[in-house]
Amino acid sequence: MDIMIIGYARVSSTGQDLDTQLAKLKAAEAEKVFSEKRSGLDEARPELAKALEFAREGDVFTVSKVDRLARSAAHLHQIVKDLDKKGVGFKVLDDAWLDTTTRTGKLVFGILASIAEFETALRKERQMEGIAKAKAKAEAKGEPWKTGRPVVLDHDLIKKLKAEGLSVRQVAKVAGCSPSAVQKVLAAAA
Repeated sequence: MDIMIIGYARVSSTGQDLDTQLAKLKAAEAEKVFSEKRSGLDEARPELAKALEFAREGDVFTVSKVDRLARSAAHLHQIVKDLDKKGVGFKVLDDAWLDTTTRTGKLVFGILASIAEFETALRKERQMEGIAKAKAKAEAKGEPWKTGRPVVLDHDLIKKLKAEGLSVRQVAKVAGCSPSAVQKVLAAAA
């Protein structure tokens, strides 16, 4: 079986170039390199998807820096977990200790994965505490507890569309709100 080094390079904007990353991957003898200009926060990264799909058992998936690959520690953990299931190693050129093809690298990655899971649990706990505080504050004021972003209604548009003879449902569709919200605006204007 032929073992292949697969490279992945990414920059965020069109003003940046891939040259440094590509040179590092070439020096690491990457035989197949996938590259793209997309935000790291963008979930739809077609070249990354192709690179991950291309990797076969025994291959080594290589990046120059870890931030070129993952959006977060949890995202990195998921990618490496998926590669590991396929029998594909993972290596970061600028961080030699992040190399799952070695025992030490696997150990370090396991520790990082545990930290990422811990951070996720803490974040969720803080989020739940914040929600509980906001709910208690609303209840103390005698206000109903609401979640989500408040809807911004264009009262003038709603009145204009209704005056033009559109039904409440049609107005709601155009205004991007619920029919009950349209009825409330119209009732308040009456």
